[in-house]
Amino acid sequence: MEADIGTGQAKVVPARPRQPSLAQLRAFVAVAEHLHFRDAATAIGMSQPALSGAVSALEESLGIQLLERTTRKVLLSPAGERLAARARTVLDAVGAFLEEADAARAPFTGVLRLGVIPTVAPYLLPTVLRLVHDCYPDLDLQVHEEQTASLLDGLTQGRLDLLLLAVPLGAPGVTELPLFDEDFVLVMPNDHWLAGREDIPRSALRELDLLLLDEGHCLRDQALDVCREAGRAEGALATTSAAGLSTLVQLVGGGLGVTLLPRTALRVETSRSDQLATGCFADPAPSRRVALAMRAGAARQAEFEEFADALRDALAALPVRIVG
Repeated sequence: MEADIGTGQAKVVPARPRQPSLAQLRAFVAVAEHLHFRDAATAIGMSQPALSGAVSALEESLGIQLLERTTRKVLLSPAGERLAARARTVLDAVGAFLEEADAARAPFTGVLRLGVIPTVAPYLLPTVLRLVHDCYPDLDLQVHEEQTASLLDGLTQGRLDLLLLAVPLGAPGVTELPLFDEDFVLVMPNDHWLAGREDIPRSALRELDLLLLDEGHCLRDQALDVCREAGRAEGALATTSAAGLSTLVQLVGGGLGVTLLPRTALRVETSRSDQLATGCFADPAPSRRVALAMRAGAARQAEFEEFADALRDALAALPVRIVG
């Protein structure tokens, strides 16, 4: 009850109907479908008196007659016809909600949004996809290929669930699950003086015309680190660069210089040309580490750790050193 400002008189505000229970909605929908109390009670595993009481309680709480009851049959009232459709929608939504909760409780189901860097995706994704297909058929894997900075932003913002990339990242709030280490191999024209050598010293990088990926690729930064460790001057790099490894290798085949490839990329990228040769560094060879990365304390942490274990086993056949 509240006061009417214009007249100063109290007016009665009707009470809002009480919230119906799911049991009441389920009973009402069953009766609406069967138009028979006994059949409806049997269909949902409820006693007939309990079902009748649930429908009556729903009518009372709503202040609406939903059914017209006679000695021979049950009919829906006009209001009952409209609300039966709404009640079915509510029950369907609750069922979908519970199914989604079941999926969330079960590991390796639902959507997994995996971010991958371009210098990993073409060479490791076949193994990842085969693993998911064979071992996790209920997992909806969605792959996003982006550079490291974009992937990290997507992870921290919740756009991505898991990353496959080179580490260390040095990013707060991110947990790394190491998978393997792989050596870098020197790729050069087949008439290069270092072609085929198995003991190239790192110091050779000081004078070579080294081709790099464009800014933003972590592989570029890793190659620069290797060069600095070898004592190469900062300004001694070639001015030519490429957006991807395939283009980089084509430039090498055209005689513009040499480049560093991770060993997992070697077979794919060098098989396209007969103008290329490779050379391996003396131990310890320069290398990179590849890992999965997730948000620290992720709700699916145990699932991601299990996935990392399975992926290490699957990757063991590649020319890498498994870690973790």
